Amino acid sequence: MEQIPQQEHKEENINLYEILFKYLVYWHWFVAGVVVMLIGAWLWLRYQAPVYNVQASVLIQEQDKRSNNAAASPLAAMQDLGVFSMTNNFDNEVEILRSRTLLKKVVTTLNLYTSITRPRTFGHAVPLYKKSPVEVYMTPAEADKLYAPMELEMHLTTDKHLSVEAVYTVDADADEETMKKDFDKFPAVMHTPAGIVTFMLNDSIPVEDNMELDAVINTPVAVAKSYGEHLTVEPSSKTTTIARLAVQNTDRLRAMDFITCLVALYNQDANDEKNEVAEKTAEFIEERLGIINEELGTTESRLAAFKQRSGLTDLVSDAQLALQENSKYEQQRVQNETQISLVRFLRDYINNPANQYQVIPSNVGLEDRVLSTAIDQYNAQLAERKRLLLTSSEENPAVVQLDANLAAMHLSVQTTVESVLRGLQITKKDLDRQASKFEGRISRAPEQEKEFMSISRQQEIKATLYTMLLQKREENAITLAATANNGRIIEEPLADKYPVSPKKKLFYLAAFVLGLGIPFGCIYLADLLKYKIENRSDVEKLTDVPVVGEIPLGKKPEAGAIVVHENRNEVMEETFRALRTNLLFMLKPEERVIMFSSTMPGEGKSFVAGNLAVSLAYMGKKTLIMGMDIRKPGLNKVFNLSRRIHGITSYLSDPEHTDLFDIIQQSDLSSNLDILPGGPIPPNPTELVARRTLDEAISRLKEKYDYIILDTAPIGMVTDSSIISRVADMLVYVCRADYTPKGGFSFINTLRDEHKIPHLATVINSIDMSKRKNSYGYGYGQKYGYGYGKAGYGYGYGYGDEKKK
Repeated sequence: MEQIPQQEHKEENINLYEILFKYLVYWHWFVAGVVVMLIGAWLWLRYQAPVYNVQASVLIQEQDKRSNNAAASPLAAMQDLGVFSMTNNFDNEVEILRSRTLLKKVVTTLNLYTSITRPRTFGHAVPLYKKSPVEVYMTPAEADKLYAPMELEMHLTTDKHLSVEAVYTVDADADEETMKKDFDKFPAVMHTPAGIVTFMLNDSIPVEDNMELDAVINTPVAVAKSYGEHLTVEPSSKTTTIARLAVQNTDRLRAMDFITCLVALYNQDANDEKNEVAEKTAEFIEERLGIINEELGTTESRLAAFKQRSGLTDLVSDAQLALQENSKYEQQRVQNETQISLVRFLRDYINNPANQYQVIPSNVGLEDRVLSTAIDQYNAQLAERKRLLLTSSEENPAVVQLDANLAAMHLSVQTTVESVLRGLQITKKDLDRQASKFEGRISRAPEQEKEFMSISRQQEIKATLYTMLLQKREENAITLAATANNGRIIEEPLADKYPVSPKKKLFYLAAFVLGLGIPFGCIYLADLLKYKIENRSDVEKLTDVPVVGEIPLGKKPEAGAIVVHENRNEVMEETFRALRTNLLFMLKPEERVIMFSSTMPGEGKSFVAGNLAVSLAYMGKKTLIMGMDIRKPGLNKVFNLSRRIHGITSYLSDPEHTDLFDIIQQSDLSSNLDILPGGPIPPNPTELVARRTLDEAISRLKEKYDYIILDTAPIGMVTDSSIISRVADMLVYVCRADYTPKGGFSFINTLRDEHKIPHLATVINSIDMSKRKNSYGYGYGQKYGYGYGKAGYGYGYGYGDEKKK
């Protein structure tokens, strides 16, 4: 007896053609999905404003802010050791360009927190930056107070009549409010609880009749944040200080103006920082010039009055020598008093609490280089602190460290000032002592000459100081005028020709892929959720029992269920011929009993068994088909027989009084085909088929018939078929496409594992050939095959409904 080998690990071969065709049968789904997704993509793109990328290149200047003598100082030594840097750090400048503070200045300067667009019925709104006939303005201070963006809908006519509807929210507890107002004169002002809005006409822009405009006023901080998210500042390479600025915006002109203004304001802030020391020095010089000018005028007036009153025209000749000797000391005393005056002013300026963290004037004519160097170093550290505060807070460790350094340096400057002042005062005493030697000789001159000399000396001191301050003022003015910009645009802002977003080609490609992917996913998911078999590949995945036949789905015949006819070569005839050939190939000559069963009623086992019996009879084989489904006989429906009293159950119940061959009916389809119906339904069917009488009957029938076909009960419902299988040489398991559950194959797999039946085979019934492109061996495209009996077991079979295409 040939055994079917059990495969412990069945290898599944992937049939690419089958997988491809499984999806191709739903081609209309894919076409519809692609069309719908492409239309959806087109509609979405219509409502998306194109975003353009604008780029520019800016050269960031690197400058050393240390004084010439700083290298000899401890501060310069720390810089050389890398403890901190006083150079214009490129990374810091990049962060300043991206800082929220600078971006907000740009937004307020260009009024970017107010955007005006023109709505379209079908498509995205068109931005009207510098192209709107109506300009909308709210002060930055009021815009900062907005709780939510204010929306304005404007209607403008050619006669310059403007209708405005404002929608705004005052605070979190208030609901959205609406205000409407009409204007005929411009500028027009609209007072709302959220702020004051001004409307001005732009006469350079033509007005279309009934022109609709939309405006949105947002807070400058929110707009600056939005621009910061779309702004990139990157170095062009690792070896240069050229920064590439790029910003994305729906309006190319607006983006170009944004970059231009950003660089201009960056340079302005940098120049203001550089000129802070010079400006403080200019203020100091102007203040001192005013005071000295007043004192000089008073001294000159006294001198003129004295000469007029005394009638003096020349100095006394005998005092010439003393005066010449004393002149050099007088000159030194003038310089000394000038320095004392400057140092005292600096001491008062430094000790004033209001000037904390303010730069100290340095270029005012101080002759002490130590003091000048200390002031320059302090101002440099103060500038570094202000730069760090642009991108960080006062709690930043670097700022805290700088504050400590500044405090120490401020104390050092105070100490140096006091030291210099004491030195100047000592020098003054020495000069006074030297000059006293000549005062005796001068005292002998007339009193008028002494008074004249005193007044002249005061005039000379004031005039010298005044001249020096005028010179320093000019030098400081040159310094202010010579300040160079920190950033220089080397490539003007230029917008790309095509928008960077949305990328239409990529989006259409994504829509096309989704149009294919969604139906694919639905089909794949539906396939995963299927619990019924659909085709041969499903069966082959569930069992390794060979599939010997595939019966296509077809229309119900006019009478009975026989679709095989003699001397015809149509689809059903060829289908059952192929099934017949496959079964006979598996059987040995002495194996002639073929048993048909299924998992549940309605799978078409009686239909397949009956038509196979007819096909064998047409081949010239003496064939008997037995209705062994004695609980619910079905052969009378297949062969359109009238119900008879006697059948196989009659013989099995009373073999002594029933002749086996008398209850056999001859079919009118072929002289080689006989039918043995099931007979009356017995009360004990299981016990009946278990009797030895069945074995004896099969043995007697084998002597007369070439093949015996047994139409048995569903093996998954009752145990009758398992008992009858002892007399069979082959079990043909009939399953029905789109009907048999996948779990039903556990029964035939159990029979395969138990090796109780020599041969096992599977037949798939009611396959919808519309899902398979000419997959039948003969290339016919029609639908054939049958499935009947959807009713439950015990209520009679009935032909299944034709499966709709």
